[in-house]
Amino acid sequence: MRTDLAASYGEERLPRYTSYPTAPHFSPAIGADTYARWLSELPAGAGASLYLHVPFCREMCWYCGCHTQIVRRDGLIAAYQRTLRSEIAQVAETIGRRIKVEHIHFGGGTPTIMAPEAFAELMAAMRHSFFVLPSAEIAVEIDPRTLTSGMVEAMRLSGVNRASLGVQSFDPVVQRAINRVQSFEQTASVVDMLQHAGIKGINFDLIYGLPHQTVASCLDTVRRSLALGPDRFSVFGYAHVPAFKKHQRMIDENHLPDGLARHDQACAIANALKEAGYVQIGLDHFARPGDAMAVAFEDRTLRRNFQGYTTDRGEVLIGFGASAIGHLPQGYVQNEVQIGGYAQSVASGRLATAKGYGLTDDDRLRADIIERIMCEFSADLGDICARHGAQPEAMLQSAARLKPLISDGIVRLDGDRLAVANDSRFLVRSVAAAFDAHLDPGKQLHSRAV
Repeated sequence: MRTDLAASYGEERLPRYTSYPTAPHFSPAIGADTYARWLSELPAGAGASLYLHVPFCREMCWYCGCHTQIVRRDGLIAAYQRTLRSEIAQVAETIGRRIKVEHIHFGGGTPTIMAPEAFAELMAAMRHSFFVLPSAEIAVEIDPRTLTSGMVEAMRLSGVNRASLGVQSFDPVVQRAINRVQSFEQTASVVDMLQHAGIKGINFDLIYGLPHQTVASCLDTVRRSLALGPDRFSVFGYAHVPAFKKHQRMIDENHLPDGLARHDQACAIANALKEAGYVQIGLDHFARPGDAMAVAFEDRTLRRNFQGYTTDRGEVLIGFGASAIGHLPQGYVQNEVQIGGYAQSVASGRLATAKGYGLTDDDRLRADIIERIMCEFSADLGDICARHGAQPEAMLQSAARLKPLISDGIVRLDGDRLAVANDSRFLVRSVAAAFDAHLDPGKQLHSRAV
């Protein structure tokens, strides 16, 4: 990997492209009535994936970029769970039939902050309103510091088969600097509980670019993580946006690594995981050979959505909960961000949609190109444009940002086929951004490219 390119391109702030267009372009013009119409128009035989957002934590991790709040009273969590159940029923009624579901993902916040019986009730509500296939992947994000044996049992009985554990870093100096002290022993104990409960799919989330982090501390975290045997890793660069996430102001910017140091950390983690036998998937995921995600990467069927890289091939993602985002063939929708406003909408019998985006034909074309670049580091522009009734020449002419990428050897163009150079794959977001017609480089809304 080329450090000269990391220095040249690494400081630019770009989307992670878990959607296109990205969430900052959503508008209140798309509201509850539009969402209701889109749901009612879903074609017969359509399946869906479900995302449930639980925006509560016991304490704030200062690096966090999620919509969450600190809660001490369990009554608030219980009330929110009841609102989720009501929203599930509302959406299912609007669709008008019990559609099949192949993926369910609980995100947060800390989804396992719910009481075990409340989690079980939510799963029962989803199974009642939707046809959850026996083969469905049911995944839950977990904070190992607060997981109880009771919740593990509720997850087992509810059919959970994948758990995503927040690790970030095992370096105690880094942990104190981000207000997330989590011992290796705590994490190992949770992995053991999950595996004994038959929940075999284990993901670890790691972060580089944190305060006081070094290549050595990153490699030590990888070494300790490998000893616990997760089958997948997600490795993200810390996005420092204190103007939008005020709690990030608790992090001393003087202790944050610069772009080159972040690049070195990312490379060190990636190389260590590949040396351990994991397959690198896209920008920031790693999986054991033979894992469903590794197979999807090899078969070129990998997809990308708001949970990152996924084996989910569906075109319908239904989001439940405050701030949750959904994706339908017609466009994107997002619920009220504030918990109070979300709960009030649902209580009134109205869908909680606050904003969204209606896709144009050009958006769909660009979204297809960007997804292939993000998933495969390449895109057959001739094939993609043909499917959308467009001309690759016109698309290339509109991608002015592509020219310096080609000049710098980051991108190779062979006819209509575009490919990211192997030593420049860490800049895949910069390549995807060349096809983003909505990108405003002047707005600091996103994370660094490296």
